[in-house]
Amino acid sequence: MVDYEVTVYTANRTAATTFNNVFLKLVGTNGESERKRLLSLRGPSAFVRGAVASFTVSYPTSLGKLVLVELDKKPLFLFPEDSWFPAKVEVKSPDGEIYNFPVYRWISDSKVHRFREGTALKGFEDSHQLGRYSREQELKQRQKDYCWDVYVEGIPHCIKADGPLSLPAEVRFSFTKQTEFLFTKITGLAELKLKGLVDNKTNWTNIDDIDRVFWFKQTDISGTDNLHKVNPTKLDNLPVTDKMVFPDGCCSLAEEIKKGNIFLCDYKQMDGVKTNTINDEKQYLMAPLVLLHKTPDDKLMPIAIQLKQKPAEDNPIFLPSDSEYDWLMAKIFVRSADFSEHQLNVHLLRTHLLAEVFAVSLLRNVPMVHPLHKLLIPHTRYTLQINFLARNRLISEEGVFTKFSASGGEGMITILRRSLSSVTYSSLCVPEDIAERGVKDVPNFYYRDDALRLWDTINRFVRGILTYYYKTDAEVQQDSELQKWILDIFEHGFLSQPCPGIPQKLTTVDELIKFVTMVIFTGSAQHAAVNGGQFDFGSWMPNTPISLQLPPPTKKGEATEETMLKTLPDVNTTVQGMAIMWLLSQQSSDFAPLGQYSEDHFSEETPRQMMANFKKELAALSAAIKERNKTLEVPYTYLDPEEVENSVAI
Repeated sequence: MVDYEVTVYTANRTAATTFNNVFLKLVGTNGESERKRLLSLRGPSAFVRGAVASFTVSYPTSLGKLVLVELDKKPLFLFPEDSWFPAKVEVKSPDGEIYNFPVYRWISDSKVHRFREGTALKGFEDSHQLGRYSREQELKQRQKDYCWDVYVEGIPHCIKADGPLSLPAEVRFSFTKQTEFLFTKITGLAELKLKGLVDNKTNWTNIDDIDRVFWFKQTDISGTDNLHKVNPTKLDNLPVTDKMVFPDGCCSLAEEIKKGNIFLCDYKQMDGVKTNTINDEKQYLMAPLVLLHKTPDDKLMPIAIQLKQKPAEDNPIFLPSDSEYDWLMAKIFVRSADFSEHQLNVHLLRTHLLAEVFAVSLLRNVPMVHPLHKLLIPHTRYTLQINFLARNRLISEEGVFTKFSASGGEGMITILRRSLSSVTYSSLCVPEDIAERGVKDVPNFYYRDDALRLWDTINRFVRGILTYYYKTDAEVQQDSELQKWILDIFEHGFLSQPCPGIPQKLTTVDELIKFVTMVIFTGSAQHAAVNGGQFDFGSWMPNTPISLQLPPPTKKGEATEETMLKTLPDVNTTVQGMAIMWLLSQQSSDFAPLGQYSEDHFSEETPRQMMANFKKELAALSAAIKERNKTLEVPYTYLDPEEVENSVAI
């Protein structure tokens, strides 16, 4: 007889405990064992939350190199079946070799579940017959569990689900996350109801009254407006005369353009969008063009605003030299357009929806034993449920965004479709995006500085992991699971549209590294950059109006404080928008920072060391950002790795 020492780790998470009988079978290259019940002197406590239980299992002969374990459980007589969340199984063979079997799955039934030994294997390397069979069966089951659905034609596809509980258990919120999310939502709206604001459909009558909304939830930078906007905007070109923008003759527009000091922010995606009706009143959304100038003292200042795309007599170009309220109203219309551009294109489409596509394709096409699955699975945490909730509570027919934003409803779909059509591969890859937008030298652009450093750090980590597993371009080409993953993303994320540069297949290791870097960056750093500051910059509503009630001025000299207050959204519209920004800016206590991987998917020493190095590099970057922020009047914290979550989880 030979003895195998089996150690079973139950995850330290709510409701992970089972009191059912647990059975195990070992499968190796020389055969498989009998299915045996795991008995311990600890009795029922062997599989409680956080437990580590060891067992000695004896067999007549050695099983050879272990390939997989089979786990199942049966309820005791008269006891109900429960759910169990094992983290992993570790087996020490008679010759002293340690085998690690990652699980990290809810087992809620009495079926047999197979889990592969942790050494990563691509499909063409998987030579064991039962190993290949379990791989095929896993993907067949996943393709039933994770089905594509079309929420609205023309935008990225999503997971098919009737509700959060219809999602596979392993991708749902933890009990902690679910409880805190609901509590934050309920308490935020309760405060507003107590103040009588939620049902108040009147105009604001005093600008100072807006401070009453969430007065005790103000952050250090609430209400400020500077270069560090949550939306790192697009900059292009706009022709205006020297006399308009430099009336004192201090500069020449042509010279400033030549020096790279002139930028344009163009909100053309908003042009002609059908706007919402709120409180029985038609709302307004412009498609402005904003000209900005980098001044000698390194400030990026707006010098001209045109609120509609086409020049016309009733579409004046507003200037800083205009009256106080003319210039202020022009900026308010720009900030309202920025709200819709930011929330729908930059935030929803380019982080949430794409991250969901990356996740669903991974879960459908790449088995747990594959190196890509091991690398990317931490970056899918909670994404499917948070996106389901967004579709259900924010952008559905009765959702807050649909009911209370100028671009809600039909306009929202128009903007999302236009935005998807405008996506290019380079715009998703920060180094290329920064270069193409010509903002390499914009002063005090801390998003750019931190994003480039994070991209490089992630890229080095990804390169190390993937070159460990893919030695040649041919291995990338022959990996059918990898190719199905990228094709599914192209078809369901980009709808097979000819988005410039978006790959349909991967032919080299370098192409794979770049794409995986983009996937991780999108779901972690980019989402943190565009999500984290929403309440900071939107809690002072005139800085980011969710909607506007009057059309823009058609001539100069008519704007007053009264017309500004009538233009701003009603009280109830204001507070609904602010409540959502508050909710979406709150970190959960089970927040998982970038590079902090609680699940142990890799078994080999080399990738494990690379993960440790990645963590150290992120810690060093975090320290550098904190040191830099000490010198800033308004610290830029959103891309501090300690503040960046591994995945789109809120």
